[in-house]
Amino acid sequence: MMLIPTHHFRNIERKPEYLQPEKCVPPPYPGPVGTMWFIRDGCGIACAIVTWFLVLYAEFVVLFVMLIPSRDYVYSIINGIVFNLLAFLALASHCRAMLTDPGLHATTCLCPSPAHDISCKTQYAKQRGGAAEAGAPKALLGHPGIPRSRVGSPGDKQGAVPKGNATKEFIESLQLKPGQVVYKCPKCCSIKPDRAHHCSVCKRCIRKMDHHCPWVNNCVGENNQKYFVLFTMYIALISLHALIMVGFHFLHCFEEDWTKCSSFSPPTTVILLILLCFEGLLFLIFTSVMFGTQVHSICTDETGIEQLKKEERRWAKKTKWMNMKAVFGHPFSLGWASPFATPDQGKADPYQYVV
Repeated sequence: MMLIPTHHFRNIERKPEYLQPEKCVPPPYPGPVGTMWFIRDGCGIACAIVTWFLVLYAEFVVLFVMLIPSRDYVYSIINGIVFNLLAFLALASHCRAMLTDPGLHATTCLCPSPAHDISCKTQYAKQRGGAAEAGAPKALLGHPGIPRSRVGSPGDKQGAVPKGNATKEFIESLQLKPGQVVYKCPKCCSIKPDRAHHCSVCKRCIRKMDHHCPWVNNCVGENNQKYFVLFTMYIALISLHALIMVGFHFLHCFEEDWTKCSSFSPPTTVILLILLCFEGLLFLIFTSVMFGTQVHSICTDETGIEQLKKEERRWAKKTKWMNMKAVFGHPFSLGWASPFATPDQGKADPYQYVV
């Protein structure tokens, strides 16, 4: 297998001494698996609270201004069930996007000893079908984007990139060879995996980071992109549904007496409906555009940051359907639309690099 020449479009540190490991504080002991992820950012928390408030306001107006006072019980029951179901899925998706570690699926090899480092390389070679030999994977050494042993099955989960793991002991345990390169993030002092970017709000590197969204108070990365896409989709749907019901309610009230079409006074009813109409229209446009950009990003397998920075593509190009399954799960099922279903990539490896 041919060695790929080293590129210089990124800050590449070739030797351990260049990484200045003595300035790195060892990372804290990792918490138990399943520990809740939450970003303590004042702006993000405020935006998340506002998001919930606006959804609950729409719930109030739809139920107590339009549906409950209506004399058409079939219309009220059907629309009430649909709207409440979509609102519930939207808030559940918001919670999953906010409380899910956006880090990475593929396990980053934090080898504590040289012996373990060799076993990591052996496992990586087996995963690639024997393309590289244990202890000296040629493709691994020659590519600037894969010197960190990324091992384990695609379904293995780990959190965001550990802070401060670029310590002297860890770098020595990697047993770097001539031509082998690693990236260090100078902000969080960590060995930086490929396709990872540092978030100044989360204060760490996030694998396949698309952007930091204050509305979900979290980064949108490879672990929670599905939930963010579902959140934008369900918000767009309840916004559209609310706008349609507002239109029908105005027509109904114009035909009959305003005092009979709502339990509130006519001025209060008009104000509440106008505010809901403005909210629905604004969020319908915003979330529809965001949903479209996210789906396009998934299909092209290129994050928003990678598109903005025009980074060189160093990973294998796959079909749009494979990219969708890498985010929403393999194989296709109703779980794609559920915020409670954790994506299962199955046998589809979403991180096949060009070597």
